[in-house]
Formats: sequence, structure tokens, C-alpha cells
Amino acid sequence: MKQYFISKKNYDGEVVFVNYDKQNGYKFSPKNNYQYDGIKVNEMIIVKPSLIEKIIKRKIKNKLDFYLKIIIENLDSEDDDDTRIALDDLERYKKIIKEKYSIYLDEKYMSLLSKKIGIIEKELKNSLNYVKEEEISRRR
Repeated sequence: MKQYFISKKNYDGEVVFVNYDKQNGYKFSPKNNYQYDGIKVNEMIIVKPSLIEKIIKRKIKNKLDFYLKIIIENLDSEDDDDTRIALDDLERYKKIIKEKYSIYLDEKYMSLLSKKIGIIEKELKNSLNYVKEEEISRRR
């Protein structure tokens, strides 16, 4: 597998080969689905700390927005399957944040994120309890 390094500062149109096996950074696979004739990127390692932080914060924001969307959609719904799945997924995602992302994010952001996740978790549980209470009241 060839590994390349493109530096914005010294970029003159050429791609430089660099061995990044021992380089510390945030490794991810781009999810770009566009077909083009250029270089296909299977995996990237970002080494600039500020860029790593921006990427991770964007990923976390998108995921939290997804959970909020589920909460809003379940206000009108009587089905609790999506809420249960989202609650399980949120538990899994909390572990990912603590194990994978915490080394790149500062403590202040992590504590704020923990509070946000706690609120979302509480709302998902409240949604589940509301659906259960509605089922019980219908049976009577």
C-alpha cells in the first residue's frame, strides 16, 4: 500500500511519499462516494491537532443531531422500537467517545458533551416511559 503526504504549505502539484506507520494522529476512512479519475483515498491520518478536533466535533454534533431527530419523531409516534435502538446506540456511542475521542478533546468539552448526552439519554428514557404508560392506559 502506498502512502502519500500532501502539504498545503509546500504544495507544487506533486504528491510526496511518506511512511506514516509510526505517526500519531487521527485515522479514519473517508466516506466520499463520488466517482472521479483522481487518487482513491481509502484511509487518512490527520496529524494537525486543531483539524482533528474540528473533525471529531463535527462528527459528534451530527450524531447528537441524529438522536435529537429521533426524540422529536417519537413525540408523535406510538412505536418505541426506534427509541430502544437509539438508546442502545447512545450507550455504545458514549463508550466510543470515551475510548476513541477523549484523547483529542479537552476536558471542558468532554464534560459539556457528557451533560448533553445525559440530557438526550434522559429524554429517550422519558419517551420510552411515556409510550409504556400510554399502552397501559389503553389496556384499561
